[in-house]
Amino acid sequence: MTSKSYNIGEAELEIMKVLWTAGNPVNTQYISKAVAEKGWKRTTISTFLTRLVQKGALSCEKQGKFYYYTPLISQSEYRMSQTKHLIKDLYNGSIKEFAVSLFEEEKLSASDIQELKAIFEEKEG
Repeated sequence: MTSKSYNIGEAELEIMKVLWTAGNPVNTQYISKAVAEKGWKRTTISTFLTRLVQKGALSCEKQGKFYYYTPLISQSEYRMSQTKHLIKDLYNGSIKEFAVSLFEEEKLSASDIQELKAIFEEKEG
């Protein structure tokens, strides 16, 4: 798993989600169709793709007259990187403080708590 932190903006993340869902290299046409509801022009999408390649999140390969893009990081790697960054910056690196804040804000349902208890028990055993 990567420990690198990726500075991916919200719009770029939408592009990454398309690529993660696709599961194989895709071209700009495919991405344009997948994000059509956003109303982004093809040049806007190309800009996002260029930035993601520069950030090391995507690779780009020309095949014929089309460029195909492939994620270099998985969705789980990105989530983990963002979670570590959040905990480090907002909770002084304390996972305990992060968990306590979730309980205090009552963001966890009874079933969430049961699932977490099962995870803790599994880790202890």
